[in-house]
Amino acid sequence: MRALITGGTGGIGFAIAEHFAKDGHQVILADLDERLLQQKTAELTAKGFAADYCLLDVCCQEAIAQCAERFPADILVNNAGIQHVARLEEFPPEKWAQLISVMLTGPAMLTRAMLPHMRAQQFGRVINIGSIHAVIASPFKSAYVAAKHGLLGLSKVVALENADINFTINTICPAYVKTPLVEKQIAAQAKEHNLTEQQVIEQIMLAPMPQKAFIDVSEIAGMAAFLCQDSAKHMTAQTLILDGGWTAR
Repeated sequence: MRALITGGTGGIGFAIAEHFAKDGHQVILADLDERLLQQKTAELTAKGFAADYCLLDVCCQEAIAQCAERFPADILVNNAGIQHVARLEEFPPEKWAQLISVMLTGPAMLTRAMLPHMRAQQFGRVINIGSIHAVIASPFKSAYVAAKHGLLGLSKVVALENADINFTINTICPAYVKTPLVEKQIAAQAKEHNLTEQQVIEQIMLAPMPQKAFIDVSEIAGMAAFLCQDSAKHMTAQTLILDGGWTAR
């Protein structure tokens, strides 16, 4: 099967791509940086895996249509993400719109573009990479929280609309994962709260998590692979939370 992963050159996206490749899938890395796409694709093909790449801006409808035409996917992983941290009254409107476009409208439109292929073959798997912030909220992250909450509603609707075929759509929601995106958040919050970066990790990020640990990318990749197995064919419209006990409180 062919799996297309947005944000495919990043920590989570590439971990999922490599896991899928090891499982025998052809993987398509989709992202914005062509040089990095070439580099990461070469890493996979050097190991004997079937891999290619697609230069893709998930905010561009024309790019989405071209990507779907060139690489109709059996498995779609909506992973692309960005972040901006600010109080709502200080949040630039254009930055708010960008976050919603990348993390909610983009997944919706890319799923829309892949659905004709999935429906034609009576099979499809869509995996959204959400966040703990799809089910809880934190200050200064209004656009991110809104987008991730929206993914859950989108998934429920798309699951209902395609329940007549072997199709599932689910959202994996990890707590903090030590990726470049989160490292930028750590630096921003350190500046915002006048703390050291280690204090941000201990007092803010991992404070609500009983297990006091970052989620590893391999955990997310393993969960994504499970959702593509036949044993998960009736698991759809679900929110799978990897949070170290955060939401148990």
